[in-house]
Amino acid sequence: MKIDWAALGSVFGVSLVVTVALVGLFTLGVAGLSRRERAVAQGDSAALAVTGAYACFAACAAAVAYGISLIVA
Repeated sequence: MKIDWAALGSVFGVSLVVTVALVGLFTLGVAGLSRRERAVAQGDSAALAVTGAYACFAACAAAVAYGISLIVA
């Protein structure tokens, strides 16, 4: 049995980058919802923050769905 170390390293690197990107997107979504809570407490509108948060969550869901489709196919 021969292990292709270059391919294994490539898979590890891509999975690490994608994981960090998904965590970053989800964090931005949570931060957007947090801004909405602060705006509501102050009596301001936070439509842009909510839209950005929902866009981040949608991008996370799309990335997860794409990953699942790659596994299933």
